[in-house]
Amino acid sequence: MPNDCAHAITAVVLAGGRATRMGGQDKGLVALAGKPMVAWVLEALAPQAGRRLINANRNLRAYAAFGCEVVPDTEAGFLGPLAGLAAALGVADSAFVLTAPCDSPLVAPDLAERLHAASVQSGAEIAVAHDGERLQPVFALYRREVAPNLTAYLAGGGRKIDRWYAAHSLVEVDFSDRKESFLNVNDPAGREALEARMAPRTAVP
Repeated sequence: MPNDCAHAITAVVLAGGRATRMGGQDKGLVALAGKPMVAWVLEALAPQAGRRLINANRNLRAYAAFGCEVVPDTEAGFLGPLAGLAAALGVADSAFVLTAPCDSPLVAPDLAERLHAASVQSGAEIAVAHDGERLQPVFALYRREVAPNLTAYLAGGGRKIDRWYAAHSLVEVDFSDRKESFLNVNDPAGREALEARMAPRTAVP
């Protein structure tokens, strides 16, 4: 069942990085437990958003094969997650945009719902997940109204997500009960470790 707030949300999977620690491989397309990592994230987000996008800067045809619109950064140079968010905000027609990275396949099934509830209750421009120990800045929900400010920040050379966040009203949302949903794959060893951890869930009875 889709979340009640799904119609108000466009979700974007951030897959636009260089993935240098993965030997330059496109992380979203790296196989994990039988399918590309991006597929796990897209499946988790399907009931959570009315529309899904993929932000990617290479292998655009391969990403398009997952059935979602692919939105590259508007500027070359692999400028980071804020550039991916800006690309999504540029095409979104919903009140909110949700981001999640392509290398964290265990996305919480209530990520959007809890971030949306906190945003509505607080009136904050940005709602960000907190795992109980640290902020998870790329698991976040943004009001579409932040788009012009983000465009100006990037145009002025800004890249750091925490500095941009500091200029906005922000609510931290407790996900300490779902800490494993933020596990990410940074290198081949991390992929093998997470694949082993996922083995019981993907085993055929």
